[in-house]
Amino acid sequence: MRKVKPSKLGTPLFQVDAFADRPFAGNPAAVCLLETAAEPEWMQSVAMEMNLSETAFLIPHADGYDLRWFTPLTEVDLCGHATLASAHVLWETERLKSDETAHFQTRSGLLTATQVDDLIELDFPATPPEPIEPPDGLADMLGSVPCYAGRTPFDLLLELTDEEELHELMPDFAGLSRFPVRGFVVTTRSDDARYDFQSRCFFPATGVNEDPVTGSAHCALAPYWAEKMGETKLIGYQASARGGVVEVETIGDRVKLRGQAVTTFKGELV
Repeated sequence: MRKVKPSKLGTPLFQVDAFADRPFAGNPAAVCLLETAAEPEWMQSVAMEMNLSETAFLIPHADGYDLRWFTPLTEVDLCGHATLASAHVLWETERLKSDETAHFQTRSGLLTATQVDDLIELDFPATPPEPIEPPDGLADMLGSVPCYAGRTPFDLLLELTDEEELHELMPDFAGLSRFPVRGFVVTTRSDDARYDFQSRCFFPATGVNEDPVTGSAHCALAPYWAEKMGETKLIGYQASARGGVVEVETIGDRVKLRGQAVTTFKGELV
C-alpha cells in the first residue's frame, strides 16, 4: 500500500480511557481514524502532540484494519489498552456493528476484539517470561530486590514479595532507561481480595515513566500467575495513580484480556 500523508482537515481523533468504567481512570489512549496509510514521521508527530502513553492509528482494508501504535518517542510492537480503545471507537462510531468482531493487522500479527456483555475482550499472544538472573544494578535502579526475574519478548517481569513495597516503589527512571528492554513489569500477589495480583509498569526508554494500565504486560502476567496459582481466569489490578482492572484468561498460547472503555473527548485534526 502506498503511504501518503493524509489530509489534516477533518481527520477524526478520539481520546479514550481504556480499562476504565468511568472517565479519568484507566489508561488514556488517542485513536486516529485514517482513510489511507500515513507516513510514520507524521504519525509520530501526532503521537508527540497527543503526549499520551500511546496513540493508535487505524487504516481500513478489506479484512479489517491495519493498526499501529506510537508512544511520544517511538513506534511499538504491541499495545493492549490502545487496541481496546480502538475497538471501542469502531463500535461507538458504528463503523462496526455491535456484534461484529474487530480484526486488526499489527506488528504482532492478527489481533481481535469482541464485545462480551459490558466488556471488550481482546485476543492476544501469550508472552510468558523465562527466568533470568537479575541484571547488575537493577535492584538499585528499581529501589527493591525482586524475588523473581524473568524476560519476555519485550520486558523484564519482576515479582516482589510485598504489596506495600510495590505501591511505594520510586524507581530511578533515568537508570532504568539504560537497560536494553522496553520496560519493567513489577508484580506481587494481591492482599486485596477483589484481585488476584497487582502490578506497576515502567517504560522510561519509550518516554513513559509509568504506564497507568498496560494490556500487553498482562500477556506475560496472565500465564505467569496462572502457573503459580493454578487458575486460568484471574483478575489483575494495575496500581498506578489512575489505576485499572484487567480480567485475564490464559488459553494455551493466547491470552484473553477483558476491560471497559470510556470516550472522554473527540474532535478532528486541522
